[in-house]
Amino acid sequence: MPLLGAHISIAEGIQCSVTRALEIGCGSFQIFTRNQRRWKASQLKEEEISGFKDLLAGSGLGPVLAHGSYLMNLAAPDDSMFDRSVAALIDELSRCSLLGIPYLVVHPGSHLGSGMKAGSGRVAEGLDMALNSLEPSDTGCRPMVLLETTAGQGSGIGSRFEELGLICGQTLFPDRVGVCIDTCHIFAAGYDISTRPGYRDTMELFEDSVGMDRLKAIHLNDSLKGVGTKVDRHANIGEGKIGREGFRTFVNDRRFERMPMILETPGGDAAYRKDLSMLRSLLMRP
Repeated sequence: MPLLGAHISIAEGIQCSVTRALEIGCGSFQIFTRNQRRWKASQLKEEEISGFKDLLAGSGLGPVLAHGSYLMNLAAPDDSMFDRSVAALIDELSRCSLLGIPYLVVHPGSHLGSGMKAGSGRVAEGLDMALNSLEPSDTGCRPMVLLETTAGQGSGIGSRFEELGLICGQTLFPDRVGVCIDTCHIFAAGYDISTRPGYRDTMELFEDSVGMDRLKAIHLNDSLKGVGTKVDRHANIGEGKIGREGFRTFVNDRRFERMPMILETPGGDAAYRKDLSMLRSLLMRP
């Protein structure tokens, strides 16, 4: 079965996220390693690092994901913004390495008028600069960057699988760049995963454009808006336009056994418990 989990707050400290994930009933979880809405971040304290790693080691939880800052724009044509984004990515990767977190989810960014070809090349360049400069840590962890699918708003990159495949094909570190599918985002971008035939067609397109071996995590979010609307509005499982049947196909896809599937739905911990219960009720028992 997949490793169902949720995005956990670190408001009480990074180390406390492990306990909260267990209390909610997660099999895996996702966190921010810093304030995602500020460029500057305080350094991780040794007690935070050791506390997180010690609790995680005895938790039985699956691979943890970190989500990168919303401020980063690796596709930016402006050199100042690009350099700032690369520096932020290096910091995020370093924090993941210290904490032993194997996956960092990032939004590819927006080309802001430079065009998709130039923007995707810029993203690949930024990824290469960050991955090349990352110093190995004593944890032995070499975090992989997961490019998250997007909803297709404005000049954002990543709403089409072909765009993500192009970036993955350009990077000099193909073994350290993967993809995270967000169900709300791909639905809003026009991939109708609400039906079995639509799901099958969507996964075939992903295989052809990116490759299933690059898919390392999934964000499970229902969509408040309809297919192809390009509006990113998360809804609780079964309460949006994707519906329960759409999620039934995801959680029962044998290709995704032991894959982290993370909720980012509204409502806090109580809603997470309800959504996790809903997802588990959709699992087909052997």
